[in-house]
Amino acid sequence: MIRHPILLITAMCISEVIGMAAFAAYPTLIPTFQNQWGLTNTEVGWIGGIYFGGYIVAVGLLTALTDRVDPKPVYLCSMVISLGSAVGFGLAAHDVTSASLWRCLQGIGLAGTYMPGLKALTDLTPPHLHGRSVAFYTASFGVGASLSIFLSGSLEPAIGWQDTFFVCALGPLAACIVTAWILPANSGRIERPLTGVLDFRPILANRRALGFTLAYAAHNAELFGFRTWIVAFLVFSQSLQTPETLGVALSAATLAAIVNLVGLPASVITNEFAAKFGRVITLTVVMTGSGLFAIVLGFSSSAPYWLMLVILVVYGFLVTADSATITAGVVEVADPQYRGTTMALHSLLGFTGSFIGPIIFGVVLDIAGGEGVQHAWGVAFTAMAIIVMLGPIVVSLMCRTRAPDCS
Repeated sequence: MIRHPILLITAMCISEVIGMAAFAAYPTLIPTFQNQWGLTNTEVGWIGGIYFGGYIVAVGLLTALTDRVDPKPVYLCSMVISLGSAVGFGLAAHDVTSASLWRCLQGIGLAGTYMPGLKALTDLTPPHLHGRSVAFYTASFGVGASLSIFLSGSLEPAIGWQDTFFVCALGPLAACIVTAWILPANSGRIERPLTGVLDFRPILANRRALGFTLAYAAHNAELFGFRTWIVAFLVFSQSLQTPETLGVALSAATLAAIVNLVGLPASVITNEFAAKFGRVITLTVVMTGSGLFAIVLGFSSSAPYWLMLVILVVYGFLVTADSATITAGVVEVADPQYRGTTMALHSLLGFTGSFIGPIIFGVVLDIAGGEGVQHAWGVAFTAMAIIVMLGPIVVSLMCRTRAPDCS
């Protein structure tokens, strides 16, 4: 166990944030790609979702591997993939097929950094810091997404989308340097599991862990449907306002970045409430509230702009507020010998939601009339609401065995 766990937590959070510099470059620049490549909303959703398809393909193996090998080389090699795929997108993406290839590789890079990084963190920090370290680490995901949105939205008008991806690739490079310096060898690893590297049977038998994991899938479907489409939604809403309307002068990308930043305090605060009042009741309140505000937001595109922005900020708080509570819950109920494998299944199923969320949003948007129709946005956000509201139902059913970490 490292001598200064706070330093480790801080460094790993910083690495996560800067390593995600290219994470939201594509979703932020969707209007540009639609104009240049003539994409349908379904194709936009596919390119947005295939990132998580790559994640799903790789995360089971890469995270489960950390029960058997030091997470550090897994993390560093995957961050190099993140760097190379961002450069590759800038160099070679020109249509649905090529963009999907590079986005898929970007997802593989995230698969080997996000949960393996969290596994390294929980292995090397004292148990009493696990809950808060998970909260800050998962909340940093939102900060990384915000940084990526802000960088992409700010750079693209000045230097073009290709060079924007090249600049964003510097983030994973910096993350490699920080992690190589601060992350020690995982001398605290426990004995290797007796089962195969992708044998999920012990995890599937853990009903409480499986409940949190299925809720994570619902959460991610909503969250990444929102993150993929938020800039396009704001652009549409701005088009319905008069030029002198308060707030319209701010770019959609800047507004989206600000809203994503709300996720940092939201995730940490909600995790503290969950520790005091119980995870199930906290998730029920937060995920139900998130679903309701998703519906309200979707039908508010033509509302007074200030009102729409207030709704957006509240929704931005709620849509990310359950992340740390869910993931800290699964870490707490996991068998320590199978913690990496538990987190692998957690990510595998959770990010399946991330894969299908943007696609479902785009398909529903097309079916309901397209991005130029006001009620179509409301219907698409309603689809996300229905999905996320299933989360607390599943947790309640799977967590009927009462325990301090699942109550």
